[in-house]
Amino acid sequence: MDTKKRNAVYLSAPVNGLIEGIYKARTTIGEIREHGDFGLGTFNRLDGEMVMLDGQVYRMDARGQANSVGDDELTPFACVTRYRPDTLDEFALPPGEDLFSLVERILPSPNMLYAVRVDGRFRRVRARSVPPQDSYRPLVEVAREQPEFSYNDMDGTMIGFHTPAFLGTVGVAGLHLHFLSADRSCGGHVLTSAPDRITVGIQHVPQLVMGLPMTLDFLTSGFERDAAGDIKEAER
Repeated sequence: MDTKKRNAVYLSAPVNGLIEGIYKARTTIGEIREHGDFGLGTFNRLDGEMVMLDGQVYRMDARGQANSVGDDELTPFACVTRYRPDTLDEFALPPGEDLFSLVERILPSPNMLYAVRVDGRFRRVRARSVPPQDSYRPLVEVAREQPEFSYNDMDGTMIGFHTPAFLGTVGVAGLHLHFLSADRSCGGHVLTSAPDRITVGIQHVPQLVMGLPMTLDFLTSGFERDAAGDIKEAER
């Protein structure tokens, strides 16, 4: 069966490349779109956060501003699927409820891959993005200087995946979400979120397909960093 048609998560590269500071690849957004219509990632030189929503790809830059990008743009890491939710649940949540905790409670098992989409209104979203970087600077060091933004009382969509812990050197373990406002004007990588009225869509994805970049940096890296520790610090 054609892997581009399966219910599968496609990773353009393992995330430990980013952890080591490998921020360039030759994979185009056009190639990524062959594998899905929903996902997240980044761009060459770590130049902004990526959202793929309904087949359209957006870049959230270092000011949090969102712009659509074309198929010629390059990415060192993208994670996509064809989004077809198995369940849709509506929630009206009290102040103080944490979105990450809510989603993790409703997942059937922590040991499977899921695509997660959250639509609705958010009391607050704390997000980040990253300006362009030179290669070889570890991701965790870049994240310590990341510009952060707060979006209050805003409608939008969160796009992401839950990845089991045992896949933590190929994908981002746990729940990884990017935010895009309903008017497609702003967003970023989600650090914390206080939802209000939302719909949560969950898709169980039973297969993982991964590319391995044929670049000199990737082929010669020793992958010596603590992937789990660096991701835990960089993501939150």
